[in-house]
Amino acid sequence: MAGKGEQALLSTEIVNRGVEAPVQMPVPQPSSSGHGIYLVTIPVLVLVFSAEVGSLSREELWRKVWEEASYDLVTVLAFFAVLVFTISVYFMSRPRPIYLIDFACYRPSDDLKVSKEEFIELARSSGKFDEESLAFQRRILNSSGIGDETYVPRCIGSPGNCATMKEGRAEAATVIFGALDELFEKCRVRPKDVGVLVVNCSLFNPTPSLSAMIVNHYKMRGNILSYNLGGMGCSAGIIGLDLARDMLQANSNNYAVVVSLEAVSFTWYPGRNRSMLIPNCFFRMGCSAVLLQPTPRLPPGEVPPRAHRPNPQGRRRPQLPVRVPGGG
Repeated sequence: MAGKGEQALLSTEIVNRGVEAPVQMPVPQPSSSGHGIYLVTIPVLVLVFSAEVGSLSREELWRKVWEEASYDLVTVLAFFAVLVFTISVYFMSRPRPIYLIDFACYRPSDDLKVSKEEFIELARSSGKFDEESLAFQRRILNSSGIGDETYVPRCIGSPGNCATMKEGRAEAATVIFGALDELFEKCRVRPKDVGVLVVNCSLFNPTPSLSAMIVNHYKMRGNILSYNLGGMGCSAGIIGLDLARDMLQANSNNYAVVVSLEAVSFTWYPGRNRSMLIPNCFFRMGCSAVLLQPTPRLPPGEVPPRAHRPNPQGRRRPQLPVRVPGGG
């Protein structure tokens, strides 16, 4: 009975309990209000100026400006002051374009590579699954699009408990530092130059956080803007990019790094609940890190944008930076 009650508490099924709350429309933010103020202000100023000046000839306008400066010059100067102020506000408040300078993906060693069949054999050798659970995982794998060259931690096939804080932290440190080391080396950027750090890991959220672990490991500066996103699902990678872009809008002349990963060892489920077996089949070991900057300036020694160079696999890919959508 206790098991059923615990399962009901942990269930992800949406249940309508009759509780309703009014939805309040959010207050418009100045940063998202668009350019409506300029579309309203500028035509009015143009009409006022046209009505004031259009009815006068060139001689009359010259006489009014220089002979009746006590009134008309003040009006003209006030108009130009408002016009200059409006144009200045427009150029100062418009969003800056944000560019993706480069990225890096951590690739584990080949001894951690498993095919779909090897994964099923690892799960069987752990002794934690019955044949029905193994058959279910095999069906999910065959329909998931997962290839035969994915990576899993060593602890997956061990008979002991894999989903521990120690194993999760060890895996996270391995993949995060591997991706960031490659990114910093590729871009020739020092960790102390990074002003914004966003880390996204949905299920593994230790204390201290993963972002704090990165700041401490690389000895980043003390005023870095550090964010750790958790429990937000697979779409949090895009949310992390959006957050970093917004932070760079307010803190220019900075680099931003966005790190996305999932700790497979910590999310490993050794049981028979089918809904909880699905993450075992979909999540794999790895990490990605991207570098963002408000200006498309390339690090020293890099080739210009839209050029091409061969990568280690012999394929050719377009060079970065790439403009991040929504950045202006």
